[in-house]
Amino acid sequence: MMRCPSNPKSHRQLLRATIGLAIALTGLLSDAAYADEDGVSYWLPGRFSSLAAVPAAPGWSMAEVYYHTSVSAFGNVAAAREIRIGRIPANVNVDLNLHLNAQADLVLLNPAYTFATPVLGGQLAIGITGVFGRSAASLDGTLTTAVGPFVTTRTGTLSDSITSVGDLYPQATLKWNAGVHNFMTYLTGDIPVGAYSPTRLANLGIGHGAIDGGGGYTYFNPQSGHEFSAVAGFTYNFKNPDTQYQNGIDFHIDWGASQFLSKQLFVGLVGYYYQQITDDFGQPPILGGFRSRVAAVGPQVGYLFPVGDLQGYLNLKGYGEFAAENRPAGWNTWLTFSLSPMMPTSTVAPTRRIVTK
Repeated sequence: MMRCPSNPKSHRQLLRATIGLAIALTGLLSDAAYADEDGVSYWLPGRFSSLAAVPAAPGWSMAEVYYHTSVSAFGNVAAAREIRIGRIPANVNVDLNLHLNAQADLVLLNPAYTFATPVLGGQLAIGITGVFGRSAASLDGTLTTAVGPFVTTRTGTLSDSITSVGDLYPQATLKWNAGVHNFMTYLTGDIPVGAYSPTRLANLGIGHGAIDGGGGYTYFNPQSGHEFSAVAGFTYNFKNPDTQYQNGIDFHIDWGASQFLSKQLFVGLVGYYYQQITDDFGQPPILGGFRSRVAAVGPQVGYLFPVGDLQGYLNLKGYGEFAAENRPAGWNTWLTFSLSPMMPTSTVAPTRRIVTK
């Protein structure tokens, strides 16, 4: 039988002192996580997971994430990439046997500040995420195009890579606690200042702005060690001024479930579901509405530990994707390390929100 923490109050305080850093991360964009224009969303699925809505300790915190992804795609997704970089006209008839491969190795840095003074009865936190890393992509196969009576067939490989900085992603969260129930709302978006060119196969920016907002819930019982979290939201994408392409509205839900084996160690599952709910604008006719979809599930493990006067947190999670449509799919892993202040020992009713004396 799994042991539960012997001191539920101290266990809850320990958790709130560190979680909320990793889930404060906003969107990283790579060629493997580009935009609906290439068959993938601004929103990076997996951004939220376990304990997403649990309040954190007031003060400054820092989270660092190493993110690796490897995905592939065929058909319209590969054609969309060739059309964007200008290798085939958007209005031709296309018969293709193309294969897109994309990989990324990125580092995300997320400084955040959590306020001690309540806002609307909850806990306000603001932060911003920056991205640095390498993105690579390749297209190979056979492409046959027809314009009137003229038919052209081409076989070969295109490849590209870039090492640079990505866009900036500000985020604000507001969280409330009521016993084992925790609630949150968030607002985030994209500031398109990263490395981007519409003629490159690989990019680290998306070339346009975006706004994303939603809400979430976490059930956490320190006595039993049971936890479940889910966060859902919608993305509105602005028009890409370089391509005059505007992605449709996206819906996404991220979730995590875990069991604490001690007051420091937990294991569990994570997953996500993403669905584009409106058509793109300005897309080539051969792509139709080009609505994207993907789902994923995978394991996770987390560990809490003291670092001097601060609280340290390590989390490793991985996702295997399936049910993809008009979108590259594969697998991705996240390794998170965060530091935050230790939790104060006083609480205040009725929400039991943590405050300083």
